[in-house]
Amino acid sequence: MSNPDQIQRILFDNLDVRGVVAGLQQTCTDNFSNHNYPPRIRQILGEMLAAVSLLSSSLKFDGRLILQAQGAGQIRLLLAECTHQNNLRAIARFDDAPADDSAFSDLLQEGQLILTLEPEKGNRYQGVVPLEADTLSGCLEAYFAASEQLPTQVHLACDGERAAGFMLQVLPAAGTGAEDWSHISQLGATLKSEELLQLDNETLLYRLFHQEACRLYEPEALRFRCTCSRERSAASLKMLDPDELHQLLAEQGEIAVDCQFCNAHYRFDATDIEALFSPDGTTDSSGQLH
Repeated sequence: MSNPDQIQRILFDNLDVRGVVAGLQQTCTDNFSNHNYPPRIRQILGEMLAAVSLLSSSLKFDGRLILQAQGAGQIRLLLAECTHQNNLRAIARFDDAPADDSAFSDLLQEGQLILTLEPEKGNRYQGVVPLEADTLSGCLEAYFAASEQLPTQVHLACDGERAAGFMLQVLPAAGTGAEDWSHISQLGATLKSEELLQLDNETLLYRLFHQEACRLYEPEALRFRCTCSRERSAASLKMLDPDELHQLLAEQGEIAVDCQFCNAHYRFDATDIEALFSPDGTTDSSGQLH
């Protein structure tokens, strides 16, 4: 397959076009192991993970990129995110298990695609486009056409166990971009899903562009890693009304904060909540309140 759990950018020496290819295997396994997703959900969520990997390859800041699709069909939410360290996680929310041959557009009726750039320092950016294409890759191509005015070609594939993605895009610079794009995009359009899943990156590059002067950058590792912690859970509780928290404590004896991505469970008792709202209430590196 495309080199598993790696992402590699493609450099065209004489063309105003950039490319990137990503493969995910253990990353998918680790993400899916936390949930009992039906096959079609695994397939679509794998494509989301591949897509957010491709999109994050152009990040120029410390932070994260979040790709979200939501609609009024059987699938209510798909969300995948990737940090500048190539840490990935994803989640799906749906009503009933969809049929294995369900079309992406049917599962997310009246939907929208939301792309969020969230730097650790600086302003948050968000772009939104309607989900009007039949596939996730088609929706992403429409997003770049509408929001970035950049001709883009996206290929995504997932068999439920492994996922892969391939993207070509015109460089946002003066030059021969339009002419180059016409040529390279025609070659890229010949790529088949089974090739994307089965061929290693060197073979894939030769298969598509053996007559071009192009090469692969050094690979970067991709991995599943959740960013939740007891400390972050405590910080989210601190944003709530103390009276509501004390009422919950009276009813339940403790407050549970569960991570939807990795299923980690964090529990807070009355002592924790009191420390949280005291003037000198702090948490140490392990997340224990003092």
